Amino acid sequence: VQLVESGGGLVQAGGSLRLSCAASGSPYSILVMGWYRQAPGKQRELVASITYGGGDTNYADSVKGRFTISRDVGKITTYLQMNSLKPEDTAVYYCNMVPLFGSDYWGQGTQVTVSS
Repeated sequence: VQLVESGGGLVQAGGSLRLSCAASGSPYSILVMGWYRQAPGKQRELVASITYGGGDTNYADSVKGRFTISRDVGKITTYLQMNSLKPEDTAVYYCNMVPLFGSDYWGQGTQVTVSS
């Protein structure tokens, strides 16, 4: 199973980016999809998650009201719409999917850089 991410890049503060993550290779039933990020010298942290079936969402306090996670069930894809970006949002963003059985799936990471 591979998770392929896209959509990172360089943006000015206040700008927007949309990350996408698509699963391929016949993943086991997915329970939860999420996005994590890791800034230099910091631990990886959960940014947002969404349940695959019900679409229930959860956000880190630091991104509430600015980021929106969504998913396309048919395409086994999750998206992270990031608005009003701040320099402190700069990090490598990783897609995560939790299957019914086995280990989590992880994307390769995509760099998001927000300039002030």
